Amino acid sequence: MTNKTDLTGRPTELRDVDLDTFFHPQRVVVIGASDNRRPNDAMWRKVAAWGKRCGAEVIPVNPNRDSVDGVTCYHDINEVPGEIDLAVILVGAAVEMFESVLAKQPKFAVIFAAGFAELGTKGEALQDRLEKLIQNSNTHLLGPNTNLNAFETFRDDLPGQSIALITQSGHQGRPVFQSQQLGIALSHWAPAGNEADLEFADFVRYFVDLPTTGAVAAYIEGFKDGRTMMLAADHAAKAGVPLVCVKVGRTEEGRSMAKSHTGHLTGSDRVISDVFKQFGVTRVDGLDELTEVSATFCRTEAPRPGRAAERRVCIYAISGGTGAHMADLVAAGDMQIPDLTKRTQKELRQHIPGYLRVSNPVDSGGPPSSDKRGIHILRAIVNDPNVDMVIIPITGALATISAPMARDIVKISEETKKPILVVWGSPTWDEVYEQILIPSQVPVFRTFANCVLAASAYFSHHEFSERYKSPIHLLAKKPSTTAAKVAPLLAGSGALGELQSKQILAAYGIPVTRDFLCTSAAEAAKIAKKEFGGAAVVMKIASAEILHKSDLDLVRVGVTGPAEVRKTFDDLMAIAARRAKGAQVDGVLVCEMAEPGIECVVGVSRDELFGPVVMFG
Repeated sequence: MTNKTDLTGRPTELRDVDLDTFFHPQRVVVIGASDNRRPNDAMWRKVAAWGKRCGAEVIPVNPNRDSVDGVTCYHDINEVPGEIDLAVILVGAAVEMFESVLAKQPKFAVIFAAGFAELGTKGEALQDRLEKLIQNSNTHLLGPNTNLNAFETFRDDLPGQSIALITQSGHQGRPVFQSQQLGIALSHWAPAGNEADLEFADFVRYFVDLPTTGAVAAYIEGFKDGRTMMLAADHAAKAGVPLVCVKVGRTEEGRSMAKSHTGHLTGSDRVISDVFKQFGVTRVDGLDELTEVSATFCRTEAPRPGRAAERRVCIYAISGGTGAHMADLVAAGDMQIPDLTKRTQKELRQHIPGYLRVSNPVDSGGPPSSDKRGIHILRAIVNDPNVDMVIIPITGALATISAPMARDIVKISEETKKPILVVWGSPTWDEVYEQILIPSQVPVFRTFANCVLAASAYFSHHEFSERYKSPIHLLAKKPSTTAAKVAPLLAGSGALGELQSKQILAAYGIPVTRDFLCTSAAEAAKIAKKEFGGAAVVMKIASAEILHKSDLDLVRVGVTGPAEVRKTFDDLMAIAARRAKGAQVDGVLVCEMAEPGIECVVGVSRDELFGPVVMFG
């Protein structure tokens, strides 16, 4: 753990874990390895096959075996000579085995078994035992309730930057992993499980610092610690690395299932969405969106400074209907569809018949996109100064149209830094999509909606990155001297009255009006004259138990003159007695009239994951 904390004891920086050793261990022991052909025994074979591919030594441990699949098997991990990088624990009595494993001091361990915090009180006690063992050791633990997805077969023949994946469910990462079949590079997969030790934040830090990472994609049920989540997102934001998340728990049903799956607190969905916005995390709902948005970040470059905020898109289609549909979606996605320059339109008109549109969206009608005119059309669009991105739906039914378009797109994408996004709607899959587009670095989508989502996320991320300023340095490291001064005002329970609240605000240097508590009509008239010289005042009931005074007609503005002040006092007390029966009323506040200005509201609540949360608006 980091030893740098704020005054509440929460970390102000991420810990540094050498995850290189975890993802690239040289010596691995598999405890519970067996050559029986049962489902769980496949874990041994998976790690053994991985070791063979990567050149790592994988050692089986089983008290009932002398060899497993022809490999010498040790009866106890402590019989294994030399240092161990990673211990994989496949047995059911995982906690007891983990205690034994710690004597060997491996750098990392993985517990596959479930039955911990996700099961409630009894399971939480088991996980607490694990966490205490970890705290007193030099071993880092992945899991429990996890999988061996870190040791999948990752293709190393795919060009461009890669997606680094974090999931709290092994199965939920599978669609992203399979995207390698579509030419999308994937470098790592961290299946975090219950996060008794290694957590989301540890993996984000590691992945962000890798030069091969184009985006970090995550499926999240809940966060172990809201502070470390914010520190991780801040680390990604400062590095300009996109962090894309599916975060479940929008509904009570989803929250309940997440709790029973990994034992995570899902947290307030509204607070999590606001934290994501503050730190530039791109939130998506589906695994297809997670894959395609992340892949878009990997396959595109940042726009020129200042251009992301413009969000200017050109739509190039071979059908007017397709262009109209896409235009609706792009505009609804808060992006601009500007007219191309007169010069560009004139150039396009040399290749596109006069009855078709060339302003934006551009409609070629089909044939011009299938011959030598196509590349000139696309180059003219890309070079237009009003365009920051091009979206191209390929809907040609025949390869005679879709293949030339695909080849032109790939060629022009290699000439420009502007993103070209393709929506694939053609039946010519094998001869065009697989042979031309998959090997390229062009982002390709199967739906209009996902394309527009990715386009919007691209602009939003890069606009955010240009203006981001980390707030982490603002975390308080020592108590405020003012806090001690206002402590007596906060000593009681329940809501504070307005007078006490303003005293606290004033103590922190926040300007407030001058207010005086009066317990009689005569006192109110005297204060109004003495303190405000007879000028108009505001009068309101003073009660910590009446929170929304104006709703009960207990606030009066612009009160002038002794007679009106006295009458207003009596009126407010009488209304309070009728409309707020039983509430303790301390009297009436006679207040200075505030100068005209912008009205706003500020509120603070304490979230179970993130701590103090401020509402302002």
